[in-house]
Amino acid sequence: MPGGDTPLAPGLYLVATPIGNLGDITIRALDVLKRVDRIACEDTRQTQKLLNHFQIATPTESCHEHNEQQCAHRLVEAVRGGARIAVVTDAGMPGISDPGALLASAAIAAGVAVIPIPGANAAVTALIASGLPSAEFHYLGFLPEKAGQRRTRLEAIAAEAGDTSRTLIFYEAPHRILDTLADLEAVFGPHLKIVVARELTKVHEEFLRGTVAEVRRELEGRERMRGEITLLIEAPAASVQSTGSADTSVADRVARMKSEEGVDEKEALKRLARELNRSKSELYRELQRERARKR
Repeated sequence: MPGGDTPLAPGLYLVATPIGNLGDITIRALDVLKRVDRIACEDTRQTQKLLNHFQIATPTESCHEHNEQQCAHRLVEAVRGGARIAVVTDAGMPGISDPGALLASAAIAAGVAVIPIPGANAAVTALIASGLPSAEFHYLGFLPEKAGQRRTRLEAIAAEAGDTSRTLIFYEAPHRILDTLADLEAVFGPHLKIVVARELTKVHEEFLRGTVAEVRRELEGRERMRGEITLLIEAPAASVQSTGSADTSVADRVARMKSEEGVDEKEALKRLARELNRSKSELYRELQRERARKR
């Protein structure tokens, strides 16, 4: 059992907290939170709810993305002086799309102990129940908020395809999910396998599994979306993206139109855009990606 009569060693303790269900906190995490000198929180109000639930009276202080740089020096110096400090975020693991990574780096650079206290994480929780391949997966955090930057990022990801398919994991806000799914469909095609995991470990936990076109249609029929979302996609291997069938390869379809109908590339893309109900610029970018992969 944790604790007992053994004193807690000085150090910076990176403590995972529940992502929804309070029962997911570990016994070790509770023990550390009770015995540290203070707790650095992303939001002291949110953390206080957790501490009150488990009757923990340890003092708290604020350490979030806007002041992490400033509080890092103070906290590291306290640990060097023998203090035991826990770091928590509102939910999940510190440093994973949340504050904590800068603090850990500063502590390591100063030569003080950094001790991880593992626990719940939305990305891995969603992955194990997704049904998508888990032998190789990549966590990419949040996509850019702006539409143009998001599309550019997804196109870059598609161009980096490896020799095998792999699962990519993102976090996304509910008010952006439909736009993001539309971008995924434009970049990877309507048959891309995806999973939208919503409200993980909470009362209204939900997994939507299917092609990106199917999931997008399902969500478009809803009045509104709520809750935190983990988005997973099965990104195809480069060979699958580049070979494809004549019906799905933009390069092949453009070449066929040029040969059979005697049109130039610009006109072929224009006709194809009308046929597929997609923008000409999207198809042009896809054509360039296909050509780049064949070089």
